[in-house]
Amino acid sequence: MSGDIPLNINIKEPRWDQSTFMGRAQHFFMVTDPRNVLLSSEVLEDARVTVENYRTGIVKPGLTEDQLWRAKYIYDSAFHPDTGEKMLLVGRMSAQVPMNMTITGCMLTFYRTTPAVVFWQWVNQSFNAVVNYTNRSGDAPLTVNQLGAAYVSATTGAVITALGLKSLTKHLPAIIGRFVPFAAVAAANCINIPFMRQRELKHGIPITDAEGKRLGESTKAAQQAIVQVVVSRIGMAVPAMAIPPVIMNALEKKAFMKRFPVLNAPVQVGLVGFCLVFATPLCCALFPQKSSMKVSGLEPELQERIRQSSPHTTTVYFNKGL
Repeated sequence: MSGDIPLNINIKEPRWDQSTFMGRAQHFFMVTDPRNVLLSSEVLEDARVTVENYRTGIVKPGLTEDQLWRAKYIYDSAFHPDTGEKMLLVGRMSAQVPMNMTITGCMLTFYRTTPAVVFWQWVNQSFNAVVNYTNRSGDAPLTVNQLGAAYVSATTGAVITALGLKSLTKHLPAIIGRFVPFAAVAAANCINIPFMRQRELKHGIPITDAEGKRLGESTKAAQQAIVQVVVSRIGMAVPAMAIPPVIMNALEKKAFMKRFPVLNAPVQVGLVGFCLVFATPLCCALFPQKSSMKVSGLEPELQERIRQSSPHTTTVYFNKGL
């Protein structure tokens, strides 16, 4: 139990105050840092060992507080908060910017033909399905059949939505057509996230008291968590899918872009990436990761159970997922 730092640093919680938007924003700028995608398995494993050892009172000699927090954020970026398992690389929040800038840029560039709309909406919703599964709340596993049904339902609903919106804008100005991908993504998020997290809606997610003691599973908490995630995801898409179309609509009229149309996709992807670097952490920060609700808002039978087992508890907490 030797080391250069005290053993009472609470690394179960973020480094910054999560009751304020700025504190949450600082936290998520670290969690969604795209550079974390490039970290090797050895670095991730070293961070995991450092964090788990510290929690048990073992401190690596020479470890500083900054190094401990760095290890904690590397750990948080790659390992699921409820299950502790290493998350799929493309499903991690640190992969959101590089993956979304590529997919969204292509969606905004190749939106004029039906096959292109179908293909890129399918790619986007397949990616979203992986992200939604990877960042689900709770520790109960999904079966292959449940996962397959959720994926098919989510992607089919999203593609149909995109095609329906595209057909409605055929006779409208070109600038309106450019916003079809955003409208489709917003609508699809409302379909994809609940489908991919349907087990939570059926069986609930773990809820705890302020000390972290597990009190049961709640479907009401799951509903609140999923609504917050849907709002955050749509918020992420707003700057990345609303600003570049306006800029590109103006740029495409310039002689330079007409002479080099091949630049359309790279410029669009770059603009989307710039927006996402800021939109992703700021929209993740709209709601606390450790969300809460009053006991009175839970299911009646769960309220009764909590009153009996923990009568002084008035608020419960849960991981809302991302």
